[in-house]
Amino acid sequence: MKKKWTFSVVALCGLVLAGCYGGGTDTKSSDSASGGSASGGGVFNLVVPQEMPTADLSLATDTISFTALNNVYEGIYRLDKDSKPQPAGATKLADVSEDGLTYKIKLRDDAKWSNGDPVTAADYVYGWQRTVDPATASEYAYLFAPVANAEDITAGKKDKSELGIKAVGDYELEITLTKQTPYFQYLLAFPSFFPQKQSVVEKNGDSYATTSDKAVYNGPFTLTDFDGPGTDTEWTYKKNDNYWDKDSVKLSEIKVSVVKESSTALNLFKDGQADDVILSGELAQQNANDPSYTSVKEARTSYIEFNQRDAKSPFKNANLRKAISYSIDRNALVKQVLGDGSTISTSLIPADMSKSPDTNEDFAKEAGKQAYYDKDKAKEYWEKAKKELGIDSLEFDLLASDDDASKKVIEYVQNSIQENLEGVKVKPTPVPFSVRIDRSGTGDFDAVLGGWAADYADPSSFTDLFVTGNSYNRGQWSNKEYDDVVKASSTRDASDEKARWDDLQKANKIITADDMGVVPVYQKAEGHLVNKKVKGIVHHAAGASWDYKWTSIEK
Repeated sequence: MKKKWTFSVVALCGLVLAGCYGGGTDTKSSDSASGGSASGGGVFNLVVPQEMPTADLSLATDTISFTALNNVYEGIYRLDKDSKPQPAGATKLADVSEDGLTYKIKLRDDAKWSNGDPVTAADYVYGWQRTVDPATASEYAYLFAPVANAEDITAGKKDKSELGIKAVGDYELEITLTKQTPYFQYLLAFPSFFPQKQSVVEKNGDSYATTSDKAVYNGPFTLTDFDGPGTDTEWTYKKNDNYWDKDSVKLSEIKVSVVKESSTALNLFKDGQADDVILSGELAQQNANDPSYTSVKEARTSYIEFNQRDAKSPFKNANLRKAISYSIDRNALVKQVLGDGSTISTSLIPADMSKSPDTNEDFAKEAGKQAYYDKDKAKEYWEKAKKELGIDSLEFDLLASDDDASKKVIEYVQNSIQENLEGVKVKPTPVPFSVRIDRSGTGDFDAVLGGWAADYADPSSFTDLFVTGNSYNRGQWSNKEYDDVVKASSTRDASDEKARWDDLQKANKIITADDMGVVPVYQKAEGHLVNKKVKGIVHHAAGASWDYKWTSIEK
């Protein structure tokens, strides 16, 4: 485990938005970038900023992987163009008991795997059991907590066969929950809850899903040309001729390429080699008036997380964390550095994702400004931290992904911190996306610029992350009061909408104002150039981000 902080001793020796787009708007005009390929035969050329860390439904944790899995697999529900859960693997919406604890689901009998085998209830049971099985070591197993016995299974106290999902015949499921879960319908449309074919998983063993030919698929597309997680820079989604709704799928294939530099992506778009690319910084600003440009807001907060795993870590000091937070000018960052439509984060929960059941007020707006720039406060808390830690200087690495935007952000944060906190030195450390994910998980960092995109449209998608012991609490920040209010929101107050909302607001305040467990920086948006011939790209701010089932290319 890497621990690289050094310091001098003085005295002692991290409402759902939805959209369907393609081709930008007709109200803007520019001759700066118009391009794209829109290849014949329904071929869509897509550029993404990072490699795919995994193609395994049970192991996926990131936006790149979830987008891929959402297009090559399908669950009980699929989010529609308005980000509402609709029957997909199911024939209709679930029959839910009056107490909200039992879901009865009828599956369609015409759904097939890409090898021609039927998709049955047993495939869902197996997929869910595999994910919660401690042997799988799924970091997303915690999402199954509402399902009966799930937490005891992941803790090794019960066998996976006792999970609250059972097949009632070949095409009917019965799911039992331990508590009412307002967002459960959204989980049924999330990749972690998709079916898996047991015979294929067991046949391939440890190599399952490590390449595209070591899995079978039941979604609109199949994955092909994928040669390895975290390293492959090109793969393809091909139309799945065994998909039950194949007539709705217009594209014959989607060719995906990893391009990390915005300038390179822009050149590919101009040269007609790419149909959808991401721009940030100056390039996003320069092309904002191009008719092909669109900015897509995510229900995602990018934040800095500190390694507090070691009892001697200086980051266990709340005043140090506050000093760093107050030293960052978020307004300048989103306007001058990103320039892609991203907005400042004033707390952990992103704006425009969820609304109060009592007042209909947006969660972030109701929370108010809890994280903000104040150089005087930054200096004040740094002085307090120095006295409490017995230091007069601090040096640490700031880990991040090596895409263009992330590198620029950590360089800006470095300058901001060093300018406002005398004696603090920050070393920006950009690494490939998969490496950043791995190092975050193992604790091989001092501080890391990470973030979270909502898996479902509820504040708990964020507050659950930082409960003591959660695998996504990368820095292992721990606060008993926080743990207690988050627990109350899912137990005592689960069926009382207002009380639950108040619990989540209190948790948000503890982590982003009172104790500054993580430092929220910005709410991510992506600036895209999209070929005007490409229509029907569906974006979900919460959940798997992109759905190409309904995408088409105009002739």
